Amino acid sequence: MPTLTLADLKESVPKTGFFADREWIWSPEPFQLSKNQKKILSRLGRPLHRFQCASDELYRLSSEGRRPEWIAKLLDAGKPDWMIAHQRSSEQRNVIPRVIRPDLLLTENGFIASELDGVPGGIGTLAWLSQTYEEAGFEVFGGAKGMLDGFASLFEDGAEILVSEESNDYRPEMDWLAAELGEKFTVHQAEKWKASKRECYRFFELFDWKSIPAIRELARSGKITPPLKPHFEEKLWLALFWAPSLRKIWEKELRGSHLQILKKLIPYGWPVDPSEIPPHAAIPRLEVSSWDEVGEFSQKDRRLVLKVSGFSNLAWGSRGVMIGHDEPLERWRTAVNDAQSQFMIQPRVMQEFKETKLVEHPYFEPKTGEIRMMEGRVRLCPYYFVSQEGQSSLGGCLATIVPPDKKKIHGMRDGILVPCM
Repeated sequence: MPTLTLADLKESVPKTGFFADREWIWSPEPFQLSKNQKKILSRLGRPLHRFQCASDELYRLSSEGRRPEWIAKLLDAGKPDWMIAHQRSSEQRNVIPRVIRPDLLLTENGFIASELDGVPGGIGTLAWLSQTYEEAGFEVFGGAKGMLDGFASLFEDGAEILVSEESNDYRPEMDWLAAELGEKFTVHQAEKWKASKRECYRFFELFDWKSIPAIRELARSGKITPPLKPHFEEKLWLALFWAPSLRKIWEKELRGSHLQILKKLIPYGWPVDPSEIPPHAAIPRLEVSSWDEVGEFSQKDRRLVLKVSGFSNLAWGSRGVMIGHDEPLERWRTAVNDAQSQFMIQPRVMQEFKETKLVEHPYFEPKTGEIRMMEGRVRLCPYYFVSQEGQSSLGGCLATIVPPDKKKIHGMRDGILVPCM
């Protein structure tokens, strides 16, 4: 069995670290996936890519009046006119994100996707972790170079990586990534970027567009991924996947096997749309005829998650997430009321809450370096890199393990960060 000490890990970390002013708990070994879990994750990139392609086409057809017009209207809520025009332009047709990272919760019944991250962090961090644990003798899922090779494959002649002030905590990992990939890759502050003819990788969310003076030049160049198409940053798509009125459209756009995979993966959800429902009808599965009634649910019935959909600093991380049964009724009621009143400005989605399973994983006690066991909940983040031909390849998988009292799983000081094996 390979061995790693806390000193080994800390000595190999670059002086700049990976996240500004952020740390995590170190572990002597990667997170062990089962053979079946590896098989599922290895094949997940294709259906997720097809889901994004189908979503993009549905948005486009809706904007042209060839599918229900409310879809594009909803996804355009709160966006500037120029950005709406850009994502509807003929030049942007079939332009899809080249990096796909779902946030997968590990449950007793398999994986549940809490979101598809439109601008995923962690690429440099996982690349370094994969290298480090592989060099120590572990067989890392995706390999030592999977993340580096995957990212490099997106840009034949290298790229300029644009990191905004809002995303500056991730600047160190992008600096490390660029240094590892060689002189063809450079990192720039997005706010100070000057237009060039090179391809760009965008590491800033589109809600922050006013801070980026050259953003319209980026749009005109078309040489950027993720593309400047804000609908891809909306969690609304996970709710629209379950909309009864769109069922036949998804069945037409997605291959049968892909559709079945996504049905297992995506938790049932709803846009929190305040439109009046006929008194004889009901919101599917909630079995009430208004969101006001949902706002009055008992704690037992509030096993629901309310989220800001996108295009907001609240949509990043867990800032705009509320878990219903963990909140007092008054706060829940207020949140549901706010979701309704702001629907056409800042849409929210609601999803069924899924309980994550508890696992045990070793970690280093930060002060002594002693190995202990943590019982915790796991979020898995596989990274898929998509070629120009639409073929996806897995670069690696990052596991975040947090104490059992944490239901919003994200990178945190008391969480373990490791690659998978």
